Amino acid sequence: MSPMRQLSLLDRLIADIDHALLTSAAPAGLPARANPAADCVSAELDEDQRRHVAGLMRINHAGEVCAQALYLGQARVARDAPTREHLLQAAQEEADHLAWCAQRLRELNDRPSLLNPLWYAGSYAIGVAAGLAGDGYNLGFVVETERQVESHLQDHLDQLPAGDERSRRILQLMKEEEAEHAEQAQQAGARALPSPIPAVMRAISSLMKHGAYRI
Repeated sequence: MSPMRQLSLLDRLIADIDHALLTSAAPAGLPARANPAADCVSAELDEDQRRHVAGLMRINHAGEVCAQALYLGQARVARDAPTREHLLQAAQEEADHLAWCAQRLRELNDRPSLLNPLWYAGSYAIGVAAGLAGDGYNLGFVVETERQVESHLQDHLDQLPAGDERSRRILQLMKEEEAEHAEQAQQAGARALPSPIPAVMRAISSLMKHGAYRI
């Protein structure tokens, strides 16, 4: 049996482009785990409620597109194998979140953000930049990202119509798992980010949320 060929830089580039297209432009694939809202009866939403919930789920879908790009970009330049594996494992769990959000958008007769390719490209670049700062800051970026995502998921949970249990189940589990990712990264040796960076991250996140809600 011949030894496995090591992937070249071109191989990895092609794989990353393929991942970008599948994540940001193609319909979401099937999740590895069952949808947490699978046994919930759909609530009756009026048109204003439907549009608002769809806008929230579109933000969360776009956020998961960003998460895929961030983690892949960070993993590509991670220096230690354990850090790389941590990032790829978190990305796999986030892929379920992406699929669940896509399923809920279809149920609401709505679509993902048309700007997803832009969100992906920007997030991949940010992920590479974070990774190049070293594995401690790489993991610190995960901690800060997940804490900010956890906060906005709580805000979305507070905004959901009282009867929308399907969206609530999805967002609640996502929130719990984002907190777990942050804790795992902290235990793996995350370093605190310098003070300007979290504020810049919040500003970029706010721009993405405003764009994804409408477009």
